[in-house]
Amino acid sequence: MIDDLLLDDSVALSAGDPADMLSAVASSGAQMREAVSMIDRSFLAEVSKGGQPRNVVVSGMGGSGVGGQVLRAVLGKSAPVPILLEQSYVLPGWVGPLDVVVGVSCTGQTEETLSMISEAGRRGARVITIGAGDSDLEKLSSSIGGAIHFAIDVKGRSPRASLWTHATPLLMVANALGISHIDEKEFEIAADLMDELSVANGPSVPLSENAAKSLALSCAESLPMLWGTGMIGATAASRFMAQLAENAKIPAAHGELPEVGHNQIVTFDGVLAGAAPKRDIFSDNGGVIDRRTHLYILRDTNEHPAVEKRIGIVSQIASERNVPVTLIQAHDGHPISRLASLIVPTDWASVYAGLALDLDPSHIGTINQLKAGLLS
Repeated sequence: MIDDLLLDDSVALSAGDPADMLSAVASSGAQMREAVSMIDRSFLAEVSKGGQPRNVVVSGMGGSGVGGQVLRAVLGKSAPVPILLEQSYVLPGWVGPLDVVVGVSCTGQTEETLSMISEAGRRGARVITIGAGDSDLEKLSSSIGGAIHFAIDVKGRSPRASLWTHATPLLMVANALGISHIDEKEFEIAADLMDELSVANGPSVPLSENAAKSLALSCAESLPMLWGTGMIGATAASRFMAQLAENAKIPAAHGELPEVGHNQIVTFDGVLAGAAPKRDIFSDNGGVIDRRTHLYILRDTNEHPAVEKRIGIVSQIASERNVPVTLIQAHDGHPISRLASLIVPTDWASVYAGLALDLDPSHIGTINQLKAGLLS
């Protein structure tokens, strides 16, 4: 059962959010500012001495792995070297002394990341790690000659609620490696924008004026299909999918235009297409939700003309099949700000969606069960 009224009830929101995920989303701008101010500049200088690598591999899982996606999206097609996000236990066979491997783990305990960093050290690759201080990751990093560890403090937040705490140092490391040239003023501009978006989408803003709350309700009663334009939009769509899964326990498909026009679009002719019957708040249906496809297109401001044309055609095709379409537009500016302008409102929406479904956004029982099974 979806509770629309709860989203404007501050007491109910607080009661349903014991881990304070809403405050974590609101801290996005502060996370970026703190990361910039706290990073060890002497370590960045050491990174710079190594020069530009042949390739960069970023190892990170779950919420800690999103930073690698952020890095690729911000640098875009202009990145001077390949950037690979590796989410497994084993490095690609070509990784060697000419390459940089960056391990990111907020807790510093992620076994897949520890495995790849250990392997990187054995192969003689340059190793950089980002994660909790005095953790297994830091200890492993200190045992590898020449490795550099950037300690972060997520202040008790989960990795998915600490994106900018670990993504910001990664972007600054990219500067030090010579593969990006981000003026640090862009971090402050992006942080200010995130603050503005959090005010506009925060709990005190009523549903009638709150885009994130409205988005949350539409996601809560649908089967979201999340498409992004360009690397910025696609990264935001992937992030939104993961946040809906963890914070609201809602399954969602995601992809990038134009690729999704060659496959996922066919689902508009399937049994889950077409708008669901309008909800009757007085009916007793046992809380069952008739989920149907709802298309959300996360748009970057820097789109290829052919992609822009496709959006119009896709919207028409969806309309003919009674598939709702919601467009989410990025703000203008530097790629960091454009990406943040898509991620922050959808982060808010994912938490609101979980609360509207009477679910604790912080609960990850299945993930914990999986980890416990691996230890047995």
